[in-house]
Amino acid sequence: MPLGGQAVIEGVLISDGERAVLAVRGRDGAVVIEPLPVPKFPKLERIPFVRGPIKLYQLLSLGLRALARSAEIAYPEEKSSGWDYVLAIVLALIILIGGFIALPFFLATKIGLESSILLNLAEGAIRVSFFILYLWGISFLPEARRLFQYHGAEHKAVHAHEAGTPDLSLALRQSPIHARCGTNFVFLFIAVAVFLFSLIPTSSFWLRLLVRIGLIPVVAAITYEILLLGAKSRALQPFLWPGLLFQKLTTREPSPDQVEVALAAVRWVANSRKASITE
Repeated sequence: MPLGGQAVIEGVLISDGERAVLAVRGRDGAVVIEPLPVPKFPKLERIPFVRGPIKLYQLLSLGLRALARSAEIAYPEEKSSGWDYVLAIVLALIILIGGFIALPFFLATKIGLESSILLNLAEGAIRVSFFILYLWGISFLPEARRLFQYHGAEHKAVHAHEAGTPDLSLALRQSPIHARCGTNFVFLFIAVAVFLFSLIPTSSFWLRLLVRIGLIPVVAAITYEILLLGAKSRALQPFLWPGLLFQKLTTREPSPDQVEVALAAVRWVANSRKASITE
């Protein structure tokens, strides 16, 4: 199974779908390794167009838990509670549904376009603009810049693993950009949403909005299948270019010690996989 993951506070989360591990640089400089349980749905994960929403749920669930735990390891003096985790989930849903679904749709309807295709194109353009502005805005925060560096470290470590030699010297020479990145997923998601929403004519504003929210799992399912095919097929590579381009906003060149953290996570997953095969 291919490896994937995300940047967290002072570290990375790496998963192969079966197992996941959190690697974080602690206050004392040591790399803390902690396995995390992966929500599993064995039968559903094999079904095309069903596995997409399942994988999205797994990533969101793992990602939020990893972020909360990485903060505890990196900044042990700052105590958090279970309500902080709940608040993080609520805020993520508000940003997703409000900022990237409802608001772009509302603004697009105010332009006065009669064609549903043009309306959806305008909506998609607004959504992309919001996404770019959001990334550009947070890039000025020192914490976000370090997160982007760990994002680049994660990609370098995965590239080195896929090359068969997950060591530091090879990883440092790799690109911080990767075809299976979540940034690619976001841009493909927007493109699929524009197409799919244009096929569903409805007259009521609120009904159209509810349809868009309800179709999020469908859009995620289609997007995931395109992303899988795009990583394997050269014919579909052009569909990944926008996401690859905008990874320049979400990644930064990491330092060697940050790549070491990502490699520690990659090695743990690879060794754990080998151990499970030999048992």
